[in-house]
Amino acid sequence: MGNKKKNKSSGNVADYKDILRLLRTEDRPMSGGEIQKKLGLTKRHRKLVKNLLTDLVKQGKLVKTRSAYGLAGKMSTVTGKLQVQRSGAAFVLPDDKRRGDIFIHQKNQGEAWHGDRVSVAITNEKRGTRNAEGRVLRVLERGKQVFPVRVVRPMGATGLLCNPTDPRLDFGIVVEPGDFEETASAGKGDIFLVGPGERINPNLWQGKILDYLGPESDADVQESIVKSSHSISIDFPDKAIQQAEELPDVPGEDDFAGREDLRNISFVTIDGETARDFDDAVYVEKFGQGYKLWVAIADVSHYVPMNSPLDREAFERGNSYYFPRSVEPMFPKALSNGLCSLNPDVPRLAMAVTIEFDSTGQPGKTACFPAVILSHGRLTYTQVNAAIIEKDNSEREKISDLVPMLDLAEELARKINSRRKKRGSIEFDLPEPKIIFNEAGVTEDIKPLSRNFAHQIVEEFMIAANEAVAEFLTDRDMPCMYRVHPGPDEEKLTNLFKILKRVGLSQEQPKEITPQTLQNLIEKVEGSGQEYIVSRLLLRSMKQAKYQPENEGHFGLASECYCHFTSPIRRYADLVVHRCLKVALGDTHQAIPGQKQLVHIGGHLSARERVAMEAEREIIKRITMLFLKGRVGEEFTGVVSALAEFGFWIELKEVMAEGMVRLASLNDDYYAFWKDHQMIIGERSGRAFRLGQTVKVRLESVSLELLEAGLSIVEGGEDFKKYV
Repeated sequence: MGNKKKNKSSGNVADYKDILRLLRTEDRPMSGGEIQKKLGLTKRHRKLVKNLLTDLVKQGKLVKTRSAYGLAGKMSTVTGKLQVQRSGAAFVLPDDKRRGDIFIHQKNQGEAWHGDRVSVAITNEKRGTRNAEGRVLRVLERGKQVFPVRVVRPMGATGLLCNPTDPRLDFGIVVEPGDFEETASAGKGDIFLVGPGERINPNLWQGKILDYLGPESDADVQESIVKSSHSISIDFPDKAIQQAEELPDVPGEDDFAGREDLRNISFVTIDGETARDFDDAVYVEKFGQGYKLWVAIADVSHYVPMNSPLDREAFERGNSYYFPRSVEPMFPKALSNGLCSLNPDVPRLAMAVTIEFDSTGQPGKTACFPAVILSHGRLTYTQVNAAIIEKDNSEREKISDLVPMLDLAEELARKINSRRKKRGSIEFDLPEPKIIFNEAGVTEDIKPLSRNFAHQIVEEFMIAANEAVAEFLTDRDMPCMYRVHPGPDEEKLTNLFKILKRVGLSQEQPKEITPQTLQNLIEKVEGSGQEYIVSRLLLRSMKQAKYQPENEGHFGLASECYCHFTSPIRRYADLVVHRCLKVALGDTHQAIPGQKQLVHIGGHLSARERVAMEAEREIIKRITMLFLKGRVGEEFTGVVSALAEFGFWIELKEVMAEGMVRLASLNDDYYAFWKDHQMIIGERSGRAFRLGQTVKVRLESVSLELLEAGLSIVEGGEDFKKYV
């Protein structure tokens, strides 16, 4: 279409500029018919005007709202990140956090993909509890410059038709082989890394192969998919590597200046069997009628100055990323596994905290200072559990020199834990999956991760140290990166108590919701068949914790003042706190960010933490799908974990996996989802499926493409109750 279109009957000329000029003059949105009439065009030019208007909308210069067109600059526009759901609908999360999320219908997403930063026109402002609605004007920044794809089939002599491995990227991509010989023999399910090119049609794009990852049946390939999809860095920049290589293998005597020498204190580290980076070491001694806790944390800030290459890369990563078969650390291994890891029998620089407790576990006087320590034992949770918790004599003998201190540590930890529960700290007992691989890297089983009180000992001491440092900085009016956890979402909490009341688990919603209120609710159903449903629903009502320089308390821990201090090897927020602490202690060589910079840092770190959580959930789901592929046709016992209009999810008991029963697979009745009652009801039979209900299911299908397992109900194998 040219720039000018002539109206043959009138001699008038209409082009893009005429339309834009008209809308500026009228200073209001106008319909296509109005624009046509104002420009002096007849009905025969309706198609011409429509094409011009469509082009201007695509260019982002106009916004269409229902039947009217308005200037984009004068319309209500918002920028933010597009989050696409599996259903195809999407929401834009505005850059301005004061705005609520904006609903984007699938037809209004334009060329935007999940994860893109976009400009959106508001087409329908928020009314009541509904989200505002909008349409994507333009893509400001691609969220994915590179992404993994799965081969669907060969296309032509050399091309491959592929789909992105992310189910939320719902389009095809045609790639040419390039320099990769693996494409010659590529078949269905092979995974390549591609860079997207031009759009061929609404559902098809061109792409260029950048790397071959391997077959999708390989667990390591699945980890590579997740790392690429979530933009998790694998390699460190050359300057960061160079800085790490210039550091010594062990600290020298010059590094010990101005530090308390604690090498004669029998600090120990307690971690999992496969841990390689040891942030924290602990020691407990009797102190009068009470106790004195010593917590030593690796002093990473001594080796990583602010704004240095290592620091900039650590900030970008935000935290370390843990996968079933690999780790992408925040720092190169020379630091994370070496110089900054509190390995046994070697001197290490640390920031130390001491806390005095009375005989009941009430904390008192605290002190913070730089130190040099020597770990006297690299212990595991399993080892401490056997020797200290279960009192296994053979295990106690193996670490006999450490047993008295560890017995004292257990004693103190139980008292701290008891006090924390009394103040209302919420504890969810929801199992985490542990994936068991054989020597070939194939998943053999997925079981609940075993936790014991040895884990709790370390957790109690770390919480105590985090609180002590946060209070130390706050009392001195020093900057701090707080770990803040807002109270629950009021609407979700109201719905929670409505559901609990209907199923007989609670009375009216309390007027004031405190951590203690919710912890009492958990304790009320502890050990019963109702514990599962209460914990699940309560967890869903919680907001996400975040990092910020303003202290607003931590609701979940019932803590008035909290920060993260104990893991500077794997969390950048802790490194920020270490720097603030050093400045508070008078270290003139240490630099700390300003207040505005701390706000920016907190927002970035909170976002990277969400990426880590999403990546962890996705790789667990992917490995689970691989594992279940070989078990199609088998029967399992499960618990109803969530419900929707189209079906309900089941968490399997025999293996830690989840699948869905679609309502379309229930052919004995017509079923409907009663949202307010959180039940699915058969219209004729009254057969009901409720949250927390035990059912027997058969695994019917597994889709690695959609990351879904399809289940069917085994008749007679459910805890069946009619809805009366």
